[in-house]
Amino acid sequence: MANRLAQRLAFWRPPSEALPFTVLFKKFQSILERNNLILELMADMGDKLGGEYIFDGHYIAEAAEKLGDQVFKLISDYSILNQHQNADLFVAFERIRYAIQEELAGHHILTGGGPVAELTEIGYEQSELAGAKMATLGEIRRRLELPVPDGFVITTRTFFDFFQRNNLFDRTETAARLWQEQALDDLRQLSEEMQQRILAAAMPRRLSQHILAAFDALAKRQRNRKLKVALRSSAWGEDGSSSFAGQYRSILNLGRDELIDAYLQVVASAYGIEAWRYRLAKGFLENETAMAVGCQAMIQGLVSGVLHTYAPQAAEGAMLVNAVWGLCAPVVQGDASADTILLDRRPPYSPLSLAVADKPRQLVPAEDGGTTWQELPVVLQKTASMNPAQMEELARAAMSIERYYKRPQEIEWTFDRDGRLVILQSRPLRIHVEADAGQGITEATRDAEIVFSGRGFVAQQGIAVGKVFLVENDRDLAAFPHGAILLSRYTSPRYSAVMPIAQGIITDVGSPTGHMATLSREYRVPTVVNAEIATALLKTGDEITLDATQNIVYRGNIGALDRFELIEEEVFEDSYEYRLLGRLLKLISPLHLLDPQGEDFTPAACRSYHDITRYIHEKAVEELIHLSEKQGARSLSAPKRLATELPLGLMVIDGGGGTTCPPESPAIGPEQVVCLPLKELLEGMGGMGMWCTEPVAVDLGSFMSSFTRTFSASMARPEEIGRNLVVVLDHYMNINMRLGYHFTIVDAYIAEKINDNYIYFRFLGGVTEFIRRSRRAAFIARVLAHYDFLVEIHGDLVVGRLKKLSQQRMARRMRMLGGLVGYTRQLDARMHTDRDVDHHVELFLQAMQACLGE
Repeated sequence: MANRLAQRLAFWRPPSEALPFTVLFKKFQSILERNNLILELMADMGDKLGGEYIFDGHYIAEAAEKLGDQVFKLISDYSILNQHQNADLFVAFERIRYAIQEELAGHHILTGGGPVAELTEIGYEQSELAGAKMATLGEIRRRLELPVPDGFVITTRTFFDFFQRNNLFDRTETAARLWQEQALDDLRQLSEEMQQRILAAAMPRRLSQHILAAFDALAKRQRNRKLKVALRSSAWGEDGSSSFAGQYRSILNLGRDELIDAYLQVVASAYGIEAWRYRLAKGFLENETAMAVGCQAMIQGLVSGVLHTYAPQAAEGAMLVNAVWGLCAPVVQGDASADTILLDRRPPYSPLSLAVADKPRQLVPAEDGGTTWQELPVVLQKTASMNPAQMEELARAAMSIERYYKRPQEIEWTFDRDGRLVILQSRPLRIHVEADAGQGITEATRDAEIVFSGRGFVAQQGIAVGKVFLVENDRDLAAFPHGAILLSRYTSPRYSAVMPIAQGIITDVGSPTGHMATLSREYRVPTVVNAEIATALLKTGDEITLDATQNIVYRGNIGALDRFELIEEEVFEDSYEYRLLGRLLKLISPLHLLDPQGEDFTPAACRSYHDITRYIHEKAVEELIHLSEKQGARSLSAPKRLATELPLGLMVIDGGGGTTCPPESPAIGPEQVVCLPLKELLEGMGGMGMWCTEPVAVDLGSFMSSFTRTFSASMARPEEIGRNLVVVLDHYMNINMRLGYHFTIVDAYIAEKINDNYIYFRFLGGVTEFIRRSRRAAFIARVLAHYDFLVEIHGDLVVGRLKKLSQQRMARRMRMLGGLVGYTRQLDARMHTDRDVDHHVELFLQAMQACLGE
């Protein structure tokens, strides 16, 4: 259906007669309603993935169908609103919908990616292409800036191409039947057959060339013509909720000539009998099996081992380290005794205990490839393999990784020959819950100081412990420190840039079904929105514990809450339905279109349902503003004069429900205005004593400058110079005013649903020379920013945008705008120096505090 409609739209042209504004406004309202419904459906699916509710395959299929239907209708509504071609939106929708349907049918669709990918390009978003293990290392390198071995990934794209070219999928589906029938001997025979077929299959020349070219590029970066590498499995599901520890093969210290054969051995290990039985026992279907392989420069480990970031079974508040001389493999495989170290989880991570093992030999890379055992000097055999400085450095890095992933971690690591710490691998560590954990929490929180509780809405449950960092602008966002709790007055999808490193999020305003809330569920960041008082009670540097399960913020670090969050079991992650919903949400929830002003904010860039929804919501608001200014007055009833003591000369056009004025009346009294935005704007203009009536002297040069600009403006089109005209409905207003020598446009929709609310404000002009007009622009911009507007300044033009505040807050901001328009009528003529800007900002904010209580 979508394809057919897209084909029709490709040849469609707007009719010569535009649809009436009232019809188009109803489509705009429909877009708002569908936007809210889509976000609510996405939030519900995200909540299910969070483990708070039980769901089954029927729920997943039904939710996906309902969501797809609403997104399709959203595009259709927008196509009527803008009356333009929207084929790219329908094509993006159909691409996403097809991938979702294939997933539901058990046929995974791998979108994007090539045969190989540099590790520097890999992160969370590429986990299906690179596998969980390599995606984790990529994130650790990119986000945490911790050293990992340089290398590249032979992607799952290569795996699928290789299997399809050699018809290797034809027998794998029988494994599930053999498992159900407990025909284990037949399953073992199938396993051996699959491994033999993989090892005997021909690697397509094109794929081999890509792999070898990536190896050569790595060797060039390492400046080593005889480079040796390690191949590490990175299958789907590996190092996720199911560890697959020891099930797949890794091959160490091999050269270029052995690379392709070694790759096939790692791939074949995916069908080893133990690995296959593990997958089947965990409920993995065959369409969930794909093997990426990491190829990394071989590290000459001086001392290596494994660290558990949380080890309550050994000591409360401790992390456990096993370390040996040489390579890490003996610790992982249990082939040798190792030093055992307990480190405090709190800085400076002091050793709690150290048991030195007898270590007669170490595993090292062999000169001709592979590994070999080497006898150790007697002096090292009973010497601790790590010194205190190494312990502290390792512990600091480990805790950084744990905070990033918000779960205990099992980390493989090594210190190389130059003494540099290198992270080899990190996977979630399962810790069983103690039966009396709840009692410990009660005791720990009984006397804790509560900053506030029960304020706002929980968008994502969880516990966050860290220092507060207030984000007010893009500079703050760029400086956001790892492990902090983000505090802001308002929500923004742009905060997704730091969600991977944020412990939690608290905002004064916002909606639990807004775009940012959806992203916080995707990243599993504990989040509370619309708390209203958070920025008044907290500041940068405050250490707090955010309990986004009970919606309480405590002063200080409540360790018991933090530990309970670490050991909370999530067995639901082992189900097929959970994994399926997770894959679908990767096609639904991620938001890639973050900046409406960016060049990539286009239909063609939409890669998820969330992208499509965000794009249409932003563009629908712009379209409505344009339509209201262009045709709103022409297509509605005759304008009526607003009878007010203020010299506004304002004509009102009621599009429906905006006033109670009888049709035959030529004028409208302020008491007859029902439209909430206009009512509040007028109250701000005349009801708070902000309207400037005093005469101001203007020098001749300023007046002539203004006269020239005004004469030029009078030759422009009417929509460019503005009109003292307002189009109103019950919750909507578009006003164009020329007051003296400046022009103001306000477009606003204010209703009960937070996600629908927005204000667009535009101010231009003045009677003085440019420097004074620019001072007034700076004054207006600072006031708008104080009241949560996103502001742009271009000379003496100021544009402010505000979205998604509660109806009450939006109404107060409309009243503030009325006061701002009145206060600034002749303000440019009063600003003689830049210091006057500061003075008037302070005066105005004080007046607003008295009038609005803000």
